[in-house]
Amino acid sequence: MVNDPDVAPNLCFPGKAEVAHMVAEITGKKMAAVEDVIAAIRCSRIEGEVRKQLDYIGYGSCTAANLAFGGPYACRYACVGLGECADSCPFDAISMENGIPVVDPDLCVGCGTCVRTCPKKIIELIPKKARVWVPCSTKDPGKDVKAVCGVGCISCKMCVKACPAGAVALEDGIIKIDHHKCMEFGPECGDACIEKCPRDIFRGFSKSRESVQQETRKAA
Repeated sequence: MVNDPDVAPNLCFPGKAEVAHMVAEITGKKMAAVEDVIAAIRCSRIEGEVRKQLDYIGYGSCTAANLAFGGPYACRYACVGLGECADSCPFDAISMENGIPVVDPDLCVGCGTCVRTCPKKIIELIPKKARVWVPCSTKDPGKDVKAVCGVGCISCKMCVKACPAGAVALEDGIIKIDHHKCMEFGPECGDACIEKCPRDIFRGFSKSRESVQQETRKAA
C-alpha cells in the first residue's frame, strides 16, 4: 500500500492536510489538494412540517423502516429519523435531536460513512467554505412537494437561470451545486440564487445550517 501509486496519501480523514503532507513526504507520493468537507443533511422536514403518515414498528434502523412503504413520512425523501447515520459515525459527530441528525462541525472529519449509510441518500459532503446549499432532497414535482412540505424545493429552476457562474443545475430531479465554481465566482453575484428562490430553500451555507439545527432543537 505504501508503494502503490494508486493509493493517495490523503486518506486519513481525521489527520486532514497536515497528516496528508507527512504521508506524502514519507512515501514520496505527489500531494493533491486537501479540502475540508462536512456532512450536511439535505432535509428540512421539521421546518416544512412534513406530517407523519404511519407508525413504523419493526427493527430500529432507517434502512429497515425505509423498506416499509418508504418510511413513515409523507415526503418520500424525508429523513427517516431513526439515527442510523449517527450510529455509523466513527467520530460521534452526529447526534439525533427530535428525530433529525445534527452534525457537530468540530467533530465531523468528512469521512463519508454517514453518506454511504443513509438509505434516503440525503446526506452530502459539502466544502466547509461553501457559500450556498439547498437543504432538501426531493425529486418530486412541485405540486406534490407543496402538498407535503412547506419549504421543499419545487424544481422551478429559477436558481439555475439566475446563477451567473453556471454553478447550479437541476439533475435527475434535484438541485446540484458546483461549489468550486460558486466559490471561484464569489459574492459578486449578489447571492442571485438565494434571492430568486420562491421557497427560500436556497440558502447561505454556514448560517442556514445553524438555523436548521436551531429549528430542530426548538421543535424538540
